[in-house]
Parts: sequence; C-alpha cells; structure tokens
Amino acid sequence: MAHGLPASGPGGRRGAAPPAAQASGAAPAQTEGTPMLRRTLLSAAALSLAAPSVLRAQAGPWPNRPVRIINPYAPGGASDIIVRPITEALERAFGRPFVVDNRAGAGGTVGTAAAALERPDGHTLLVSNTGPLAIAPSLFPNLAYDPGKAFSWIAMLAGAPIVCAVKGDGPYRTTRDYLAAAKAKPEAVSYGSSGVGSLGHLTGVLFGLETGAQLLHVPFRGAGEAQQAVLSGNTDGLWDTVGANAAAIRAGSLRGLGLSSEARMAAVPDVPTLVEQGFPAMVAINWFLLAAPAGLDPEIAARLRAAVQEALGAPAAKERLEGSGIVSLGNPGAEAIGGFVAQEAERWGRVVRTAGVKPA
Repeated sequence: MAHGLPASGPGGRRGAAPPAAQASGAAPAQTEGTPMLRRTLLSAAALSLAAPSVLRAQAGPWPNRPVRIINPYAPGGASDIIVRPITEALERAFGRPFVVDNRAGAGGTVGTAAAALERPDGHTLLVSNTGPLAIAPSLFPNLAYDPGKAFSWIAMLAGAPIVCAVKGDGPYRTTRDYLAAAKAKPEAVSYGSSGVGSLGHLTGVLFGLETGAQLLHVPFRGAGEAQQAVLSGNTDGLWDTVGANAAAIRAGSLRGLGLSSEARMAAVPDVPTLVEQGFPAMVAINWFLLAAPAGLDPEIAARLRAAVQEALGAPAAKERLEGSGIVSLGNPGAEAIGGFVAQEAERWGRVVRTAGVKPA
C-alpha cells in the first residue's frame, strides 16, 4: 500500500500528498485534492512517451565503470536499510559494481553537497531524504546547494514514518495523557530526536504547533542515543523513525503512542496513527529518493528508475522493508518528484520559521 504524505503546516492546512504510483504510459491514480500533482504526473508521462528515440540517442555506453552511490548518513540507518537491496539489484541489472559511499555529517548536507558537485555522467548517484532536501534550505541560510537546481530526480525509494514513544512503564498511556501533561506546564515534557533539524525533531515541533503544547526538545547524535535516554528516564519520550524503535516497542520497553503515517504499520500493528486519534495534520514521512547531479541523461535516469522499481517490487524486498518500518511511496516520475520536494520544502520551512528553529 502506498502511503500518502499530505503537505500540511501549522493550523492543520493539508496540501498535496506524495506522488502516487504510476505505471509506465498509464494515467496517474486519482487522488482527491491533488489536481496540480495529477497534472504534473500527466506531463511527465506524456514526455516519456513522446521522446524515447531522442533519449536513446543521447545515452551512450553506460555504465562503463563502477557506479558510486553517495549515502549522506552513517551505515545502519534507514537509508542503509533501503539502499542495500537496491544496489544488489542494480549490479545484477547493469553488470557493474554499485558501491555505497557513506558521507555523513551536518544532518546529511555534507554528502548531499558532495554529490551536487560531481559530473552528471551516471557514475555518481545520491540517496537523500527529507532533511537535506526539504528541511536544510530553511535551517541553513548558507547551504552549499539548491535542491531544486542541483539534482536530477530518478526515483522515489520509500518512506520512514515517525513514532511518538515513551517508556513502557511510564505514566503516559495514550497520546492524550502525553498532551495533557505537556499543556499543563510548558516544557515540562521532554522528547529526544536524532538531532536538530531531523524529521523527528520537526514532527515534535509540528505536534506542539498543532496542539498548543510546548515540548522541550533534547537533540541526540542518533536514534539509539535518543532511545536510551527514554529507557533510562533522562527524557520523557522521543519522536523518531518507527524502524529505529519498533523492536523496543514490540518488546514493551517503549510504548508507541502514535504514528505519523496515514495507516497503521505491520512493524508495530498495535500502535495507532495520530490521524485516527484526532490529529489530522500529523502526517510526516521521512522520504528517501535516488538522484544524480543535475544534467543526468534522461535515458540513464529512466533505466535506473525501472531497475529500482523492479527491485522494490520484489516480494522479499517489500516484506523486509515493511518489517523494518519502511513504507512504499509509489512510483512517481521526475517532474512529480521535483514538485513534491518543493512542496515539502515549503511545508517544513513554514514549521522552521514559525517555531524559530535554529541549527545547533
């Protein structure tokens, strides 16, 4: 099931959902309230049907050497879970090594900036996500790249929803308990995240803006540290990815109060969504996509996109990702991805500005 990702901001305004899955040459799925997105998908489909011979003439021999995939995060995170099976499939499809190059730092902006400077010859790719592409432009005024101009979009990979979780034997049994305590005394309830500007951090900020609660954010260097702080009683809870916390929730050491996905998840089936609990704007997905430096040959992009979608559609890959707290976001084309990234940048930029979030 492809999960929607409404772009909403303070006050519960809901914008466009993420691009819906689209078969090659077929009209995009009808999504209520997304006429602009439908037009974008139709334009992309028309382009791909109109010029295949032109694109083939431009491609040339590719790949003719190993392909490097820059991952702007350390090994072991959600990006690693998503990209590893894809690299294996790309190697089988194209007969060349696809090597993951982890370039962590500054919330993913170091590796993302490095990719932007590479040649657009198809031999350097980038796996990036919400933070460097939609949050960083508002958080860092002197960002070394412009996401809207620096990259060619290839494929949407998947998404990692956020969970609000507390200690399993703690006082908060429901989201309403948590909210009541937070509203009773400003900043009396603390929460950890993977760092300032992470989607977990800003989802907690969004929850505060939507409900009028003032939560105290405590940034950590990763999801593991944020979880340990809850388990040791140093923080009251966390807002972070489901995958990083699913095992602790299933074991009972953490209690999941609410998910930022639109539907419940197989990894934590007993945890309700925030939407079903009466918080309609609380949909936030840490989406991951495959890109290249701007100027990538469209036929190379098309070949990569087809191979990626075949890999993600394999039953074993789908089962593995779902069990890791990862959801499908469909198969949009390049134009639709670009429009979606711009909408997400506007959405999270509004949250950053409204709450006055500053980099660490």
